[in-house]
Amino acid sequence: MTLATLELASLLCSRLCHDLLSPVGALSNGLELLADEKDPDMRQRCFELLEQSAKTSADKLRFFRLAFGAGGGFGEAVAMHEPRAVIDALVGNNGRIAVTWALASETMPKPAVKVLLNLAMIGIEALVRGGTLDIVAETRDTPQGPVSEIVIRAAGARIAFDPTVGQALDGTLATSALSPKTAPAYMIEQLVTGFGGGLQTQVSAGQLVMGAVLPAA
Repeated sequence: MTLATLELASLLCSRLCHDLLSPVGALSNGLELLADEKDPDMRQRCFELLEQSAKTSADKLRFFRLAFGAGGGFGEAVAMHEPRAVIDALVGNNGRIAVTWALASETMPKPAVKVLLNLAMIGIEALVRGGTLDIVAETRDTPQGPVSEIVIRAAGARIAFDPTVGQALDGTLATSALSPKTAPAYMIEQLVTGFGGGLQTQVSAGQLVMGAVLPAA
């Protein structure tokens, strides 16, 4: 394992910890409040907040397990209801984003699923004022062999897309400039180009479109 690989793993772990800090911290705070609270109505409210925080934590862990991890328990092909479920759960916790799906394949290779999940996460984060997230994916045959194609479109009143994330996606961000925010984009750029595929990004005031094509064999 190279030093660069270790650094990327460290940055991805930092990203995971950052995203889990809020819901896990809310669990801790809720338990402290519950221990001191005597009013029945307030105790019920504490239980509701604990339940919400626990669900958010579990949803994020399931997402990161597929998006960053080895996906233990999954074969080389992943049933598309798995990534759909974890993305729908994340968006459900947000409450301001509507997701539409157009999936032409029941399964996709694990690398393509990781790309889809991470691009979707970037799209969700870009919709700071809410909007729509369109996800299109398929695996199809070509004269050169089967390929997986993914398109993510985030559209809303305001698109917040960090230029450094775009640089990580197109391979122009120096490894010395990587951070927990850009590490997922860098990871999938390395994954896609390592398989001989490509990534494209187009951003405007009202939408962000990201596409990926990579061999499925």
